[in-house]
Amino acid sequence: MNKPITFGYPRIEKLKSKKLIEQLFLEGKSVSSYPLKLIFLQTELPENVKIQSSVAVPKKKFKSAVKRNRIKRLLREAYRLNKHLVFNNSDPSFAFLFLYLGKEMPEYNDVEKNMQTILQKFLKKTGNE
Repeated sequence: MNKPITFGYPRIEKLKSKKLIEQLFLEGKSVSSYPLKLIFLQTELPENVKIQSSVAVPKKKFKSAVKRNRIKRLLREAYRLNKHLVFNNSDPSFAFLFLYLGKEMPEYNDVEKNMQTILQKFLKKTGNE
């Protein structure tokens, strides 16, 4: 029986391990839906969670920390509301890193639409639809 959908984003679901983030960049696979890119890696996670995720916005394109933080907040919110698409459909545990590749400030609706698209692409790529 499936668990009810929870929209929280607790601390144990946040990817903070420097080693794991480096491993993501070296060995991870990716799917993208411009302006978002998801880098993922199937791995054993220390906590008892299916997915740990993190977000990143390049300092090169957004010099202002305020703008970078706003984009990261939008990405986290879109992931939080749509993570049930992956949580209920993926068996092994994964590490996720969402990158924002655009050059201008996004609207939340666009971010959410791209987040749904990218999560669907992830499910197709891993064969967990």
